[in-house]
This record gives sequence, C-alpha cells and structure tokens, in this order.
Amino acid sequence: MKPLLELESVSKVFRAAGVETTALDRVDLAIEPGEFVALMGPSGSGKSTLLNAIGLLDPVSSGRLTFDGADLGGMNNRARAAFRKAHLGFVFQSFNLIDELTVLDNIALPLVYQGVRAAERARRCDEAMTRLGIAHRAGHRPAQLSGGQQQRVAIARALVAKPRLVLADEPAGNLDSANGREMIELLRELVDDGAAVLMATHSEEHAAAADRIVTMRDGRVIDAGARRARAGLHAVAALERQAS
Repeated sequence: MKPLLELESVSKVFRAAGVETTALDRVDLAIEPGEFVALMGPSGSGKSTLLNAIGLLDPVSSGRLTFDGADLGGMNNRARAAFRKAHLGFVFQSFNLIDELTVLDNIALPLVYQGVRAAERARRCDEAMTRLGIAHRAGHRPAQLSGGQQQRVAIARALVAKPRLVLADEPAGNLDSANGREMIELLRELVDDGAAVLMATHSEEHAAAADRIVTMRDGRVIDAGARRARAGLHAVAALERQAS
C-alpha cells in the first residue's frame, strides 16, 4: 500500500545562544492510510518534536516529508495552514479548547476555518456530539466540563473536519485510567472510519491498542515496529488481569 505519510532522513536542530541541540536525527518513517501508530520513547526522545514537524507547526532542518506523494517542503505559512485545515486533526494532552467558546463553537472551529456552510457545520457538529455523548453539553464552556468530557470535545473537534491523519500528543495523559482507556478507543474509532492516527504515549497499555508501535530514543527511530493484528484496549486489559 502506498504510504499516506513518509519521512525520509528528517532532522531538526535547535540553535540557542550558539548551542546546537539535535531533536530529530535522520528520521525515516512511513504511515499507511487507516493505520493506528503509537509513538513511544522516554521524555526528550523527540516524540513531540516529530509530531510538530509532521503537523507543519515547526519546520525541519533537513530531510523530506511527503503526504500522499506530495512534497511538503518549501511551503509558505499560508500553504501550511491550508494543508493542516484540509488534511490534519490534532488532539493534545492539554485539550487546547478555547475557554470563551461553548462546546459547540469549539467543535465547529475547524469547519469555520474550512469555510463550511452553517447548515452543514451544524449537522456535522450535532452528529459528532451525539456520537461522543456530549450533545447535552453543547452550550457549556470548557471550565464546566470534566477532564474526560473536555477530551471528548477535543476528539469531536478532530472528527468533524474529517482529517486523513490525526496527530495525538499524550491524549490520555491528563485522564484517569477509565477515561484514558475510553479515549484510546475513540481514537481507534477514528481509524475504523478511515483516518490514520499517530499517537505519542508513555503508556504501554494504550500503545497496545495500536496497529504498530514505533520507538524513539535520542531523536532517532530505533524500531519502526511491525504491523500486527488489532487489539482493543478492553481486551488487552482483560488479558493483563488474567496474567496477574
């Protein structure tokens, strides 16, 4: 299968006060359409930097990124923003919801940026909120929600834009065990709908729900993993309980 996303010898060097720090060191990685990839490694291994590079939030120092065969290098700020709107969804540990907006308006935001008409925005937002069980919270502000509910809003915001690739940076890091498992299952549902997901996580249990685990250390991919049979988080948890 042709990769949806491909990185070839991608490096990122930060320079400050005359000191160079290599955050990514000649990273090679390919992600297929509809694949759920977990990105693991110790703190400082380059996981978040890699997500920022793929999301075109931070330019790389060298190497080549391609998306569906198109080279992403050399884009100006407007082109990068247009690419993100058209193809990417983001889910962050800190949720990144706008406090002044309601749940509905937070979810609708990427559709506003895409220029989707009001009637279609309303339909897609209602569908996403109903699916995620937060329709009754449509008029609430983020501060009025629990952590699990805020993360559901973040997932809904990614879902309505129908992204081809979702980048998730420790999406369950601020949640308790039950909500964390549920969050990973929701990401799994995005994959079942056809999106690819690249998720950075420290949790081996959460990574076990992915199709493949990529391991990083010192800015390098030391193990690109092998695609395996899918395993739901609840099934993984049950096996772990049996083993203990």
